[in-house]
Amino acid sequence: MNRGRLLTASVLVPLIAAVAGVVAGALGAEDVIVERDVPAKMRDGVTLKADIYRPAQEGKYPVLLQRTSYNKAFGEAAGRKAAGRGYIAVFQDCRGRFASEGEWYPFKRESADGYDTVEWAAALPHSDGRVAMWGGSYLGITQLLAAVARPPHLVGITPWAAPFDFYRCPFYEGGALAQLLTQSWTTLVAIDTLTRQTTFINLIFKNSLQWDLNLPLANYPVLDIPPATTLAPYYRDWVQHSTYDDYWKPYTLDAQVQKINVPAYHLGCWYDIFTAETLRAYQLMKAHAGSEAARRGQRLIMGPWSHGNLGTKIGDLEFGPRVKIDEIDSALRWYDYLLKGAHNGLASEKPVKIFVMGKNVWREEDDWPLVRARPAHYYLHSGGKANTLGGDGALSTVAPQQEGPDRLVDDPADPAPTKGGGLCCSLGAPGGPFDQRPVEERQDVLVFTTPPFKEDFEVTGPVSVELYARSSALDTDFTAKLVDVWPNGYAQNLTDGIIRARYRNSREKPEPMKPGEIYRFTIDLWATSNVFLAGHRLRVDISSSNFPRFDRNLNTGEDPGQATRLVKATNTIFHDREHPSAILLPVIPH
Repeated sequence: MNRGRLLTASVLVPLIAAVAGVVAGALGAEDVIVERDVPAKMRDGVTLKADIYRPAQEGKYPVLLQRTSYNKAFGEAAGRKAAGRGYIAVFQDCRGRFASEGEWYPFKRESADGYDTVEWAAALPHSDGRVAMWGGSYLGITQLLAAVARPPHLVGITPWAAPFDFYRCPFYEGGALAQLLTQSWTTLVAIDTLTRQTTFINLIFKNSLQWDLNLPLANYPVLDIPPATTLAPYYRDWVQHSTYDDYWKPYTLDAQVQKINVPAYHLGCWYDIFTAETLRAYQLMKAHAGSEAARRGQRLIMGPWSHGNLGTKIGDLEFGPRVKIDEIDSALRWYDYLLKGAHNGLASEKPVKIFVMGKNVWREEDDWPLVRARPAHYYLHSGGKANTLGGDGALSTVAPQQEGPDRLVDDPADPAPTKGGGLCCSLGAPGGPFDQRPVEERQDVLVFTTPPFKEDFEVTGPVSVELYARSSALDTDFTAKLVDVWPNGYAQNLTDGIIRARYRNSREKPEPMKPGEIYRFTIDLWATSNVFLAGHRLRVDISSSNFPRFDRNLNTGEDPGQATRLVKATNTIFHDREHPSAILLPVIPH
């Protein structure tokens, strides 16, 4: 099982550039003044370095600040473009990254450093005292953590594709470690740390290693490269803190949302590791941000993209030219409106814009989730043989009566594989829509499908599965996936989720199962917007693994970071009168 996830030098730069929001078409040198490695001293004496791009014409301008873990040098074209639009663009390396001093530990100092940098930027020569932030992924994280610190001169943010509750996402969805993201991102960011400390950089680029199956999880091979003790200590911390505890609580922004007092433009992707978090950030900030201007100033756009790919072809599918946006132009349009009062059409647009897949059209909405959505239960049915694509699993709005259960054997030595979906940071396992039929042919996947729809059927909003199940193990996982089945059989994944059984009641207090006892599980499938066109079918896949997106549950109940013993689990899914397992869908009436 060679998954080949290690990033190589030939692809690392394009990936980081995409994340950082680089665009083409820089202005000429005569239009922009550039200052390199400008120092900014933080409250503890550490100096961070920034590149600054400003209009050559004298005057006072708003500052657009981007704080990045991916090398400020990738801001060149975007900086020139922003300066050409009348902004001072500042690109700063985060603490311990590239040109900046200090020790790199993700998230730890971003609130304090963000506050100090905003105030430093506000006082720059030619600054008009207003500072806004922009960028996605980790660059979105730096914005949110700065915003909760409430720097006085911060006036707006664009937290694109970023988390709001860091335990829930990206690290422990449903209590299961997001292994693909955690390990591949650790590899990516550890490269700069390695080059700063040693001459062993060639070890990183030797080849693609079979690391996914390495156990225990805490012993990730990147950490074996000297000096292992300082290269990526955060990885072992993430694995060690598999339960929601005091380590994670400073990074749970739900409880701090009232501290955010600036407008925000949220951009998210239907096939992203942060899909649910983008939607939650918009909802929570609109309801609970610390000022009326902030609450009224929230905007949201959701497209069919995957993390770092805002193009037209996502996964298997080509969505057409209408889906493509220029993220830099979009951010500048937002700040032209917010900071300069530009009459560019934003004032007349609704606050929410979503791309509806299936129909493949953009649509403006008054809010998220859509108030006109109507909940619908589609219940699982079978004669006890729903295993594989050729089984007898079915879905309907009719509640089950007396039906036998379905069984699957979860073998952590041979887990059901990940194929697309909301992924990040691994070129060997791209995110997006892919044909799920190869996965659905496995015996450890239960497949439930509706008859073809006679007319278009729209699902837009949060999706979840209520599952009644038991296991022979003390702990196991249950996964669910929503699929759009085309008339030709192509099975397009839309969204999916997982629940680790020990966290079924609380993410703070794990509870083992009693083998043989039936439990009710709720699997959060996040959200989507899709029209199942006439002739298409709706499908739900149930399994106990989705690997390597999520780490394998070894079914022993032991510490997932240290365990090495593998046990097969027989998992039984019930769908009868007393146990009406179902998928809950937000249906849009037409």
